[in-house]
Amino acid sequence: MSFINEVGFPIVVTLYLLYRIETKLDAVVQSIQSLPERMKSSD
Repeated sequence: MSFINEVGFPIVVTLYLLYRIETKLDAVVQSIQSLPERMKSSD
């Protein structure tokens, strides 16, 4: 039981942080992909 307490919490925190990073990374990728179109329209 102590093994679950010692290992379970860090696993849950890691999965939560990975999920948050993934959503932010998707936003960064979308911004980078739209950058050439914005640069063309600003010329």
